[in-house]
Amino acid sequence: MRRDFYATPKSTPLMRLLWSASGGDRYILERATYSDQIKYLCLGGIIVATGLMAALAGGYAFYTIFEPRGSAIESQFSWTITIISIFFGCFWGLMNFNLDSFIVSSTGKGDGTEDITWDELKGAIPRLVLGAIIALTISKPVEIRMFKTEIDVELHNAQMEKQKEYLGSIDKIYADRINEEKKKIEKWENDIQSKVDRYTFLENQYIEEARIVKPGPKAAAIKAQADRAENEVNLIKSKNEPLIKAGYENLEKFETSKQKDIENGEVVSAGLDGLLERIKLSHHIAGFWISLFITLLFMAIEMTPIFFKLMLVKSPYDFLKENVEELMKAEQGIHIEYNYHKDKEGQERDLVTHLHKEKLLVEKKSLQRVQEELTEYAISKYKEEMKKKIDANPEKFIKVQENNNE
Repeated sequence: MRRDFYATPKSTPLMRLLWSASGGDRYILERATYSDQIKYLCLGGIIVATGLMAALAGGYAFYTIFEPRGSAIESQFSWTITIISIFFGCFWGLMNFNLDSFIVSSTGKGDGTEDITWDELKGAIPRLVLGAIIALTISKPVEIRMFKTEIDVELHNAQMEKQKEYLGSIDKIYADRINEEKKKIEKWENDIQSKVDRYTFLENQYIEEARIVKPGPKAAAIKAQADRAENEVNLIKSKNEPLIKAGYENLEKFETSKQKDIENGEVVSAGLDGLLERIKLSHHIAGFWISLFITLLFMAIEMTPIFFKLMLVKSPYDFLKENVEELMKAEQGIHIEYNYHKDKEGQERDLVTHLHKEKLLVEKKSLQRVQEELTEYAISKYKEEMKKKIDANPEKFIKVQENNNE
């Protein structure tokens, strides 16, 4: 817009985009001063930059959560997870951009001075808290990416320790199972062997007795005992041999399961490669102060537009905006008497009058009143007309009433 004393610079598409991000009114900004345009341009730039950082941080966090697990220093790449992470990062960035834009655009100018009073700060606390939460969600993924090399080394060592601990527990668990099963097999085999040894002893004794002399009562008794021992051997074998066979099968199963669990040791240790573990290691590697500094840096970036708006001094843009708002209120018939009364808590309240509504109510009330007057006038005329008819022929009226009574 050109004037004799000043020419407002022409806006570019990029400027209009950043104005929109900061909640600035393009129509008014194109008629305001260059300083106003730059203010909202910078505000929009911070918001857009925050959204881009949120997109990168969200995409990286998503990929870290769902990436293929393995050794920390031998990371595997997945196109599927990468594409999904890109979509999630864009969604996360747009969501944070929308939140930041809403927070900044809904933050007022306060009292229009550079000082931030307690009342202004108190009103901005919900926005500051929300901004701090957004800053935390952005800073942590960026932090673990900054120290990725150091985190990978520490994480690999932790994985090796975890794998060693896991294999040790596997050896202990299966050693107990195998030893217990071997004891059972040994007991069953010893039971069979004791019966076989007794049978062999009696059989040898019978043979010795029968070889020396002619078999007599003693040899017959020994033979009977040997036969019973043989039956006991057959009985114990029929009972214990299936158990022994099953025991050896269990030993083979234990060895197979043990081997599988040992092979899964790498998978178990790879489970440490998660977002939470990396955040813990980043705090351990960077230390408290560096981690705090990174978080505060992102908080400053996130909260700067809010404080910036509270510190803005009223400029031509603000007065033009107020003027447009008042014109729109006047056009729509809205009249406001500011600080008209105080409520029960002593807070000053405005009196808002909707003139179009009041006009319509007056018209409706007037029409209702006229309709009531016309109705009363019609009833009075009807009454006069009926009186004339009665005066002219009262007998007829009485006759009609009698017919009606009948």
